[in-house]
Amino acid sequence: MSTLEPVPSSERVPTMQRILDNTFLLLFLGVTIPTVLYILWGVMELVSIPLAK
Repeated sequence: MSTLEPVPSSERVPTMQRILDNTFLLLFLGVTIPTVLYILWGVMELVSIPLAK
């Protein structure tokens, strides 16, 4: 009996497994999420600087 048996068509692959198996989606999320967080962090820092009188 082989360990790499095909999944029967009646069995549905879980959503989380499909997400984690998608290499390019993980790459996109790994670049996009930190970029967005650093941009938000920078905007919050700029807003918190007091105005000069």
